[in-house]
Parts: sequence; structure tokens; C-alpha cells
Amino acid sequence: MLNSFKPTWMVRSIYQITPQQLKQNKIKAVLTDLDNTLIAWNNPEATEETLEWIERMKEHGIKVIIISNNKAKRVSKVATILDLEFIPNARKPFQKGFKEAQEIYDLTKKDLLMVGDQIITDIKGANNAGIRSVLVKPILDSDAWNTRFNRMIELRIMNYLIKKNPDMKWRDSLDEPIEH
Repeated sequence: MLNSFKPTWMVRSIYQITPQQLKQNKIKAVLTDLDNTLIAWNNPEATEETLEWIERMKEHGIKVIIISNNKAKRVSKVATILDLEFIPNARKPFQKGFKEAQEIYDLTKKDLLMVGDQIITDIKGANNAGIRSVLVKPILDSDAWNTRFNRMIELRIMNYLIKKNPDMKWRDSLDEPIEH
């Protein structure tokens, strides 16, 4: 049952994911969580690194779509700054937001990759939707109040998964997959 929280890959940062790695895995679009994955949860401004990563993806024809449980007003503000499409109120880990992404952008599950910093929402949601996933380390060590409880539960789930799957290790790229 807890295997439904297991990511396809564990990469230290979203910025380590390259267009070449995505193309090698036949991925046409990255669905990315917003807070503590793409930007710091407490700062709507993007870093230079974020802007460069997004630009690299666009130059290689890879869509980047924010898929967030946040309200439209919050996600829209950041998406406008980053010039990205977005799906707010995604209700992760349920399939609502993932299905919307597929329908709106006319993509198949195999075309998509979900990148997020939480196994309870991002990874479980991607697995529920049949989409490959990347767990990244949170940008900040701190979280919004509503995420702190999830982190406690996630720690227990991750400890269990790592014990049962010693191949689950932080890596520097998608070129080093976790075997299922």
C-alpha cells in the first residue's frame, strides 16, 4: 500500500532535470508543484536559476505547467511572473488536476512528468493518475503551517519506503532511475 507513495525518481532539485533527460524519457511536459519545488513557499519571486531553467525547457519545446493545490489568485500571480500555464485547486493527490492537464494540453500520461517536493500530494497524486514522478528536496527547510503536518507523516512513509527499497536514493539526474 505504501508503494503508492514511491517516486519514479528522486532528484535533489528540479534544476538538475534537463531537456535532454526529459527527451530521452519521451517526456513532453513537466507538471510542477509550486511551493518549495519551483519557488520558495514564502516568496512569489522567482530566482535567476528558476527563470533560466524554465527558459531552457521552452527552448527545447518542453511545456512547464504549474499544478498546485493553491487557489487561483496565488498560482496566477506566480505563473504570470514566470510566463507559465497553470492549474490551480488541483486537489492533489486526487486525479482532478492531472486529468485537467492531459485534457487542456492534449497530452497522454506517458508525455507527462510530475515534479514535487511532497510524497503525500505530488507523488501519490501522480501515481494515482498513472504519471511518472520526481521527488525533489524542498527549496527551503521551512514550510507553511498547513504543510508541516504532512511532513511528519511523510518522514515515516519515506523511512518505510527506503527500508524496503534500498535503491531509493537522492540522485543528480533522471539518468539514474530508481528501479520499481
